[in-house]
Amino acid sequence: MIEAHLAHSQETTPQESIHAMPADALRAPDIRFWAIYENDVPLGCGALKDLGDGLAEVKSVHVAASARRRGLARQIMTFLEAEARHAGYQIMALETGSSLLPAFDAARALYHSLGYEPCDPIPGYIPDPYSVFLRLGLEPRSE
Repeated sequence: MIEAHLAHSQETTPQESIHAMPADALRAPDIRFWAIYENDVPLGCGALKDLGDGLAEVKSVHVAASARRRGLARQIMTFLEAEARHAGYQIMALETGSSLLPAFDAARALYHSLGYEPCDPIPGYIPDPYSVFLRLGLEPRSE
């Protein structure tokens, strides 16, 4: 799944603007990684990286081409939000491809539908015309 995610990034994004993480980097102690399986076949994945100060970065969200249009990306993002809330984060943030990269149109639409809003570059990034930075506040929900 990670190899497919990296290949997608290589195919769709200028080299200097790729922020996808290889598998060995996803094993870092500040990252938690999950995958969705069906019949022992990985269909999608996503991760949270602890940036400190109550901020979690969404990383490596990917759905296999054969499993797209089934709502799996939304399921992954909803799961990541629940995990971030459970861990006590106040904000989730992410970097994705800008409108200059049409391959990321669906991802941006999904993130906006989930309530993510544009923000300044998150820690570890610099402004880049091929990147969009989005954030979601994790204020406590009213019961």
